[in-house]
Amino acid sequence: MKNVVFIPNVNIDNVQHIGYQCSINSWKHWCKKNNCELFIWEDLIFPMEEMKVTWQRYYVFDMLEANNIEYDQILMVDADMIVHPDCPNFFNDTNNKFTSVHDYGVYEWILRSIENYSKHVFNGHMIDFWKYINGGFQIVNKNHKDFYKKILEFYNTNKDLLLQVQQSYGVGTDQTVLNFLLELENIDVKLLPYEYNMGNMPAKEILDDELTFTKIGYIYHFNGIPDKEKSVPFWMKKTYDHLFGQLTKN
Repeated sequence: MKNVVFIPNVNIDNVQHIGYQCSINSWKHWCKKNNCELFIWEDLIFPMEEMKVTWQRYYVFDMLEANNIEYDQILMVDADMIVHPDCPNFFNDTNNKFTSVHDYGVYEWILRSIENYSKHVFNGHMIDFWKYINGGFQIVNKNHKDFYKKILEFYNTNKDLLLQVQQSYGVGTDQTVLNFLLELENIDVKLLPYEYNMGNMPAKEILDDELTFTKIGYIYHFNGIPDKEKSVPFWMKKTYDHLFGQLTKN
């Protein structure tokens, strides 16, 4: 059994940009170097109107098993991330626990999300913001199959309420719910440092022409970038070409 990197490449409304291919190719390089298998998820399970991609990805265990892929650990990663070719093998650092990275993004958004989900969905239960993880990097194993099933069951039971909260308060989709359920289900979480999910880089003044971020970490998450429709593909291709050479389809 190999460790698996699971990445979405779902074509929604024919909107895909070159950044997705940069992300996939970077993970192809990394998986080959570290003897891991890359699984690229391309087909929706349900229509987007019924369930967004961010929720459908929690069927990862079913998708791997349906494709007869044996696995040890699984990294479920966002498609707007690029991995450095010299990134250490983080699968060796999980202690077989649910593993992620604290969300060092916009704390106003994080706190607003926690407060509104607490009030409207979780009956006043609160979680600690310093334990709050970013859902774009989740390492799991077979011990977490039931937990992911509970996430999906929670969505299917509460999807109308969840959609109402998301639309009313601008608090994203699955990420804050994931954080609440991690605590409520007593999941033992291992946190890796920022270097393994470097989000919101503009605010940290490391997203620059010198690509400073590539000198201080390993996995680059291109979120929190103004004018993202144009800027994200630009920065992802610039980063990929710097680390791997000119982008090809292979």
